Formats: sequence, C-alpha cells, structure tokens
Amino acid sequence: MSVPREELVTVALGDRSYPIHIGPGLLADLANRLAPFLKRNRVALVTDRNVADLHLAAAEAALRAAGIACVTQILPPGEQTKNFATLERLLDWLLAEKIERGDLILALGGGVIGDLTGFAAAILRRGVDFAQIPTTLLAQVDSSVGGKTAINSPHGKNLIGAFHQPRIVLADIALLDSLPRRELLAGYAEVVKYGLLGDAAFFDWLEQHGAALCAGDLPARVEAVTQSCRAKAQIVAADEREAGQRALLNLGHTFGHALEQATNYDARLLHGEGVAIGMCLAFALSHAMGLATGQEVERVKRHLSGIGLPVRVADIKGADIDVDTLLAGMAQDKKVADGRINFILPRAIGDSFVTDQVDPDLVRQVLAASL
Repeated sequence: MSVPREELVTVALGDRSYPIHIGPGLLADLANRLAPFLKRNRVALVTDRNVADLHLAAAEAALRAAGIACVTQILPPGEQTKNFATLERLLDWLLAEKIERGDLILALGGGVIGDLTGFAAAILRRGVDFAQIPTTLLAQVDSSVGGKTAINSPHGKNLIGAFHQPRIVLADIALLDSLPRRELLAGYAEVVKYGLLGDAAFFDWLEQHGAALCAGDLPARVEAVTQSCRAKAQIVAADEREAGQRALLNLGHTFGHALEQATNYDARLLHGEGVAIGMCLAFALSHAMGLATGQEVERVKRHLSGIGLPVRVADIKGADIDVDTLLAGMAQDKKVADGRINFILPRAIGDSFVTDQVDPDLVRQVLAASL
C-alpha cells in the first residue's frame, strides 16, 4: 500500500487562521511543525495515562532532539476527567511551571484532553496559545477543530467553556492504529455525521469505503479525515461562534449528550456512540414529521449498525434509561433558546436544518420507540 501524501486544510479566520495537517508520521516531525509558534524553546504538554503509555515517549523525543524543553502533565483518561477539580489541578500545575502568556501548551490526546487543555489555555493568564495533537479519530475529525473548549457540569455536557482556537492541528493518521476498535468506531460516527448533515456524496463514499477505513486502510483514513475537516473548517469559518450554520455540526448531539448524561459519562456509552444513536433518533423524528423517508432512516441505521455502532437507546448495555430522564437532559442543551430546544434535523441524507418547531409528543414517541 502506498503512503498517502500529507493533506492540508486551513480554518480561515483572518489573523487567527490556522492549519490542519493530516497524514502519517507527523508526531515524529513535531518540533518542526511547532517551531513557527514558539517564542522560547519550552512547551507544556498535557495528555492522559492511556495516550502517555502509547505516544508520550515519541513526542518528548521529537521535542528533545530539537532542543525544546517539555514539562508534562498526565491526567486520568475518560469523560469524567472533564470537571472543575481536574481543571483546577491543571491550571495550578501550569502556573507552578510558570507557563507564560507567550508560551505554547500542547494537547496530546482525544477529545477530553483537547477540550480540557483548550479551556485551561483560554483562561490561563487571560489566554495562552495551544496546539491540538489529536490521537483519536473523533478528535481528528471533530473536537480538535473549531475552537470549542469546555468541561462538563452535573447539569449537562460542555456547559462551561470558551471559544479558543488552536494555533495548529496535527492529525497524525498513524496514531489511529493504536486505538481500540470501540474507540475507532465511536470516532467514525462523527465522520458519518458530515455526510448526513450536508454531503450526500460523502455518505455514499462511506458506504463503499467505511469498512475498509475501520479495518485500517490508510488512504481511506486520510481521505475521510480530510473531507471531514474541510467540511468543519468551512462551517467554522462562516459561523465561528455558532450563531447559525455551525449548529448543524450538532446533528445527533442533542439526543447524544442527554444519553451521555443519563449514563453518568461512564464507559457504558462513548461520545461517538451517543452521537450514532442520536443521529438515528434525529432521522426517526424527521420521518415522524413527514420529512426524511423511511428508506433513508433504515439506510442510516443499516450503515451504522453494520459498522458496529449502536443505533437504539436499548443498545446501551447496563443502562436503565427512561424518556423523562432524556427529556430533562435535552432541556439543558446549549441550543435551548427561550425555553425551546433547537433540534438539528435532516430533511434527507445530506440536507439538514435547525428548528424549534417540533411537537414534544413526537419527541416522546420517538424516544420511547428506541428504548
């Protein structure tokens, strides 16, 4: 198999624009990629225990070979790390290490590390630059791009945070080889999202190549990550702070976040699994409203379940979830305005829109049918 060429996607935000580099072998070239953003030869690196075991030595060696000093903070893995206590611990450590406003903080990990580190960088000394080095498929195609940073609250997911764009994103596709299959599939749900919300041709491509991508096909992985990043970069450039179009990127997330909250952000449900179920619920709700066809609903479910993702609330093992619990979680969604939930719904595969004109009884019926 030939090694695919490196791809470059730019998030165009004027003087805050930044590159997304996509391809294998980027971690080994870390120092050269970061050099334009360093004011001194010292960085702070934040990661979790799982990623540290796999990739920290390589990252530190690449920096050390270029004479760049690195201090490292290793945090517990998992969504439950995104809380006030861990944020305080991280900020205290950054201050103790005398990280300055002109320094660069590195987020080496998946979405949890990226979100938490980015938020810490946003509020430390009123704003410190950071770089995203995503190690999961989910982070490479979604959470590392666009500047959303946050921690969770008992009231819901990502409710406390800030918009803080990275200076650079390095998506080393080779790092995906170390992912457990369940984590890889969870990230794949976010890839599928881009086809469903605005690119029917991309969804067609995924139906043909998704299995190979998940099995390790390197060119397919580069293509999928590149197309996903291009789609997100275009939307972020047009609507950085989610005043309109960017909300489409939350297809499946209103339901998915409520499911994560109902399972206490634990290992019973990964974020991407919640999104997969959420997208199926969004298509089912759209169909109940007379929009998406029944054939499209089944097509989406067939592709996701065929890859190995859950498509119904009942697919979550060890979870006893009821409709009222999910509705209460959805009521805290960040897209709620004037007490009404803004749903991201498909008219069809590749055509989504935002609406608050949804019959609550229909939502209840769709949720009940998935239990």
